[in-house]
Amino acid sequence: MRLVSRPVIPIVDLFAGPGGLGEGFSAFSAKDHKPFRVVLSIEKDEVAHRTLRLRSFFRQFPATKVPSAYYDYLRGDITAHELAASCPDAWKKASSEAWHAELGNEQIASAKLVDRRIRAALGDAREWLLIGGPPCQAYSLVGRARMRGIDRAKFEADRRHFLYREYLRIIAKHKPAAFVMENVKGLLSSTISDYSMFERITQDLRRPSTAFGNRSEHLEYKLYSFVAPLRASLASREASHPTDYIIRCEQHEIPQSRHRVVIFGVRSDLDAEPGFLRGGAALVPTRAVIGDLPPIRSMLSRTPDSIRSWREAVERQVKPLLRSQRLDDDLRTAMGQALSEIRLAELTAGDEFMPCSPAPKCHAEWYVDPRLGGVCNHAGRGHLESDLGRYFFAACYASSPNGHSRSPTLADFPPRLLPAHKNIDRALTGSLFADRFRVQLWNRPSTTVTAHISKDGHYYIHPDATQCRSLTVREAARLQTFPDNYFFEGPRTTQYQQVGNAVPPILARGLAAVVFDCLSEARLL
Repeated sequence: MRLVSRPVIPIVDLFAGPGGLGEGFSAFSAKDHKPFRVVLSIEKDEVAHRTLRLRSFFRQFPATKVPSAYYDYLRGDITAHELAASCPDAWKKASSEAWHAELGNEQIASAKLVDRRIRAALGDAREWLLIGGPPCQAYSLVGRARMRGIDRAKFEADRRHFLYREYLRIIAKHKPAAFVMENVKGLLSSTISDYSMFERITQDLRRPSTAFGNRSEHLEYKLYSFVAPLRASLASREASHPTDYIIRCEQHEIPQSRHRVVIFGVRSDLDAEPGFLRGGAALVPTRAVIGDLPPIRSMLSRTPDSIRSWREAVERQVKPLLRSQRLDDDLRTAMGQALSEIRLAELTAGDEFMPCSPAPKCHAEWYVDPRLGGVCNHAGRGHLESDLGRYFFAACYASSPNGHSRSPTLADFPPRLLPAHKNIDRALTGSLFADRFRVQLWNRPSTTVTAHISKDGHYYIHPDATQCRSLTVREAARLQTFPDNYFFEGPRTTQYQQVGNAVPPILARGLAAVVFDCLSEARLL
């Protein structure tokens, strides 16, 4: 019997980061068939590109046929050069798919070169899908506050405001059947010279050719929300309100309160309208996805590190607190018990690979790869001794049996733990950075994992006081729903940046299901 090939929609991923969006679409399966295949991903950051290339190599093989050399590399037993040499054809394909280039920089990737690479990647495919999100720093609330504090004129001239036009140009030139654009929620309130960036972007996305002055070509797209009850007229189900586009990840089985704007554009000649992401499942708490990972300690920065010196540093910070009259009895008891456990602990500071038998309570089949035999990127970072006391106190405060069940604000900290910061008085009144030290809670989804996690761990304190540290790269990756066999290249700072900038792959897999149904209705799949 002759096998009938099943259609596959090629994907081009722009501003791909480490590949979270592409990973989710690639992993989506319908009746044992994977209908989406990333054929080109473009990323300007050299280290994130290496992560993309490595994952592309992984995807060159069926799940059960991934070569053992891949796992040897993740365990640190062979080099990247040796991995490439073990399967040269697959490495060559991965190197072609993952392109290190900066969109919008004509000296590095001219429009003509980008167009050639897209045409070559798409081959004979007439219908395809564009995904990705332009850099968000110029739209994020934190980024805008930081830049406006320096120079408003410089802020408004930031070229990152207009990198969406690179995305738009590719839509106008290559006319994908559909696109998925992701960005931060701050995009909805971003303005340049008193006009709304969101309104400008959505207007351009609806008529991409017109945005480039070509009024003779009637290329149009309908813009849909993946989640909102649509408020438009019965004649059109297009989203009509900016907030319709906000996806609250915690409502879709992501263990993180991450809110993002995601736009689904469908070419207007296609006879199809999308459905919605299925929500309403129970919230996934932090413990369910990181509670199984090997306990480790932080390291000491600026002083010689060892398990003994670490224990002594924690004790120097904590013992004076136990005499404080400001502590209630339950909190003092919790702190005393945790300190006693630390005195006996034989924790390592983790490593880039740790042998173990991971068993998360949620999404276990997604996270765990038995062939790996452990977890990657699970090393503790260095902390100042004074921060160890703050991390210890915050974790005990949140988990003590007195009913706090929240991360403390600076007003809850004993005076000796307060940082010597020029804005500390404003922080104590709750007007500025009152939650400068934020512990994640075991029984709730985490707060938003952002690239700021690369700067310090103050907003990402581990809920177990006996580990007295911030989250590792792997723990942050678990909260972002990256599988354990997804390896992040580069130094630890860049690993954190990649994780924080990514789209959660499990969310992307859900988006892929909606896109699949829509393109199937349009008879493209």
